[in-house]
Amino acid sequence: MNPYILAILLFGLGLGTTITFASSHWLLAWMGLEMNTLAIIPLMAQHHHPRAVEATTKYFLTQAAAAATLLFASVTNAWLMGQWEIQQITHPLPSTMITLALALKIGLAPLHAWLPEVLQGLDLTTGLILSTWQKLAPFALILQLQPSNSTLLIILGLTSTLIGGWGGLNQTQLRKILAYSSIAHLGWMILVLQFSPSITLLTLLTYLIMTFSTFLVFKLNKSTNINTLATSWAKAPALTALTPLILLSLGGLPPLTGFMPKWLILQELAKQGLAPTATLAALSALLSLYFYLRLSYAMTLTISPNNLTGSTPWRLPSSQLTYPLATSTAMAICLLPLTPAISALLTS
Repeated sequence: MNPYILAILLFGLGLGTTITFASSHWLLAWMGLEMNTLAIIPLMAQHHHPRAVEATTKYFLTQAAAAATLLFASVTNAWLMGQWEIQQITHPLPSTMITLALALKIGLAPLHAWLPEVLQGLDLTTGLILSTWQKLAPFALILQLQPSNSTLLIILGLTSTLIGGWGGLNQTQLRKILAYSSIAHLGWMILVLQFSPSITLLTLLTYLIMTFSTFLVFKLNKSTNINTLATSWAKAPALTALTPLILLSLGGLPPLTGFMPKWLILQELAKQGLAPTATLAALSALLSLYFYLRLSYAMTLTISPNNLTGSTPWRLPSSQLTYPLATSTAMAICLLPLTPAISALLTS
């Protein structure tokens, strides 16, 4: 892609998100979300592969449906309550419609079906943008809405953690596994949103770091399915040794960074008297952990050529920048000891 066009599209992505962050009026927030969608569509379809075009079409249709619902709900709210302020949504009907529209935008279950299919059709770089940056603007709006729909948010959160765990169990494609991982993590964030928005933001931040690191590892190895992971030791042995730690951090195992948000969320849910919800969420984390362990096994404990049909790749030096990968990997593995400091910051 022409670097000038790429720069304009990335600027559009940044501007759309910033407009949504800065807006207090529903029309302006909707405009930011639309700019975001329109900026990423050419990036998704840039390879002109039928699979990429199909994924782009699916993404456009779902985002357009969510944006139309959001606009309809905000107009309904203006008609019923006479104001357009984002934080003044008090009527239950527009509040529920807006929550569901934003859930569709970020891919929360049961409105998640588009996300694995779309992510599977994209290259890893665009998939990374879709899994990280594109979640920020809708999430900012959900955070501002949060006090009004407690039961709906808990149902969305629990459904997402369960479907995110179950859906990834028999997948062999890494991008689909990462999509289900994204759904499960978003479920954890939504569960605790109404009780502690600061823990939600911490969970979002750790999810962004771990996902960024995972996508960069797969991009460096040019891996798109489990079979190709088995040949990665020949390309980058040190990274292959560290990758299971990143994956287990995504699964939420101590003593890795990913354990911190899950620990704080379960603690907060227990404080709020929601022990059954916390138990279900913790059990659903075991489902996710299974497929992260599966990836770790395929990567480090199988030696190519093995019984998986993996073709040995050329050992060419990678042109990818290693500083972002090194930084994000260190953060994805080593931040758990900072939990007391982070907790103190959250409560202050």
